[in-house]
Parts: sequence; C-alpha cells; structure tokens
Amino acid sequence: MIDPKLNSLLQRFEQQDVRALARLITLVENRAAEVSTVMEHVYSKTGHAYTIGITGAPGAGKSTLVNQLIGKYRAQDKLVAVLAIDPSSPFSGGAVLGDRIRMTDHYRDTGVYIRSLSTRGHHGGLSRAAREIVKLLDAFGYDIIVIETVGVGQTELSVMDLANTTVVVTVPEGGDSVQVMKAGLNEIADLFVVNKADRDGADRIKAELELSVHLRPTEGWRPPVLLTQAAAGVGIDAVVAAITRHADYLREHRDPVGEGERRVHEFAEVLAAEMEERTARALKDGAVSVEAIMKEVRQGVLNPYTAARRTIEDRTSVAELLGQTKAARTVE
Repeated sequence: MIDPKLNSLLQRFEQQDVRALARLITLVENRAAEVSTVMEHVYSKTGHAYTIGITGAPGAGKSTLVNQLIGKYRAQDKLVAVLAIDPSSPFSGGAVLGDRIRMTDHYRDTGVYIRSLSTRGHHGGLSRAAREIVKLLDAFGYDIIVIETVGVGQTELSVMDLANTTVVVTVPEGGDSVQVMKAGLNEIADLFVVNKADRDGADRIKAELELSVHLRPTEGWRPPVLLTQAAAGVGIDAVVAAITRHADYLREHRDPVGEGERRVHEFAEVLAAEMEERTARALKDGAVSVEAIMKEVRQGVLNPYTAARRTIEDRTSVAELLGQTKAARTVE
C-alpha cells in the first residue's frame, strides 16, 4: 500500500503540479526508498516525449544552443523540459552550475522546466537517475526533453543512450575531428553542430566531420554536419529541421525487435540497481541475518567474497536484504 503522503504527491503530479514534479525528482536524486513505487506508478504514462541529447566539450556553447532550441520549440507551442547534468561541488555535493544561471531567457515561461542534476561523484548511478527523471518529465506531459551533459566522458556517453536524437557540439578551436572520434562521440552522434562558425577553422572542422560521416557504412542514418552561431541565433532553424528529419527517420525505420531488447536491457539494469540499493539500505539499517558475517568482515576474519557467497546461499539473509526493511522515510 502506498504511503498516504506519497499518494498525495503522486495525485498532485497527475494534476500537473510543478512542485510535485520537483519533489519527485528530488526523491530520485536522493535515491529514496520510494523511487521504485513512484516509477511503477508513472511508467504507463511515458512514451510521448521526444528526447534530444546535447553533448560536446566544455565551452562549445551547448547551453546557448539549448537556449535557442527552447525558443524554437516554444514557438511551435510545445512544452519543453531541460535536464542539465552538472559537475558537483566538492564541498556541498550540489550542482556547480545551477538552473537559474542557465537559459535565463525562459526562466519565467511556465511552458519550460529546467532542472540541474548533480553528478555527485557517483557516475555509476547517474544514468539510472537521469533515465528516471526523463520518465517523470515525460509522464508529466512535456513534449520535448533536452538532456545537456557537461562534457564528453564515459558517463555522458551512457546518458546519451536516453536520447532519441544526439547532437554533438564542437567549435573550431576545439581541435580536429580526430579528437571527436577519440572521445567516442563519432559513434553516438545523430547530428554534428560546429558552433561559433564565424571563427577561423569552422569550415575545416565541418569538412573533417563530413569525411568521418562518409566513412561510415552506407546503410542507416547519416549524420548531417551543420554550422551555427548560437549566440546570434544563426543556423538554429537548420538544427531543428535536422532533428525533425531524424525523428521521421526513426519512425519510418522502427525496429520492434530492437525496442524489445532495449526494454529487456532496461529491466536488467533496474533489477541490478534495485537489488544493490535495497541491500545497501538493509545493511545500513542493521540487517539481523548478516550481523555476524558483517562483524567478521570488519575484523578481517572473513574476506568480502566468501562473505558475499555465504549471504547469497542463505535464503533468510537474501529475503531480508531484498525485502522491505525499516519504514521508508516520510515524504514531505
């Protein structure tokens, strides 16, 4: 049975209460015990939003490009949400770049929701948190969801798996296309954008990226390479048009088998993460059935591998670790 306060929060969410949405996102960020219940409740309402990933090296002008894209989609009367994945403060654990610093042109627009997601140094769980937040935004009713990542590391590449269309942004002084390929972006890009195209070297970078696209297998989608000056609003219409073409391509070449495999992969990820989180909470709360084993591990009498094997082979221990432990904290 759902906790009454959580149930009230979910009801407010269904009534499109933005504060309820923000509260649920906070639960996801904090990995609260209620997250699985929330996701079970909203999952059937997902699948309507189109997700755009924006990635590239720091300083490439990603936020400026996102700011321009928001304006274009709002002009089409579409509701837009932005999930900006920021580096964490080493002191507070919070996002270094806050929501209000970004995309100030749309701060007062009720059709736009902007949220920063702090990496908090926990890269392993970031993609799951991002996936769940995207689903919350989708279920809430946003038409376009933009995920902007801070850089080009492995974490960002995994987060980009959530996007329907991935836009890789580079700049003339950002190095040549070899650097893009070294970062692993050549494989995930559905669209390349050479921003700050008024600077020297833009045409060269464009030509090199087009060559890398030309070297791809002939079948399938071939990423276009576009020049923009996001700060001046130049070339943004072409970016929106290219995203639309890619969306049309995906609809025309829908792969039911591939979609099924992605759902199975998501199930495996959720199952593994749920077991890990439940186990961590149970151990923190002092799971009775493994107290003796944990004591031996602390003392160095028992190594972690033997301890894990013994725990897994003990059905009582497994049931306690994966079951509901202490009552979940109160939802405010």
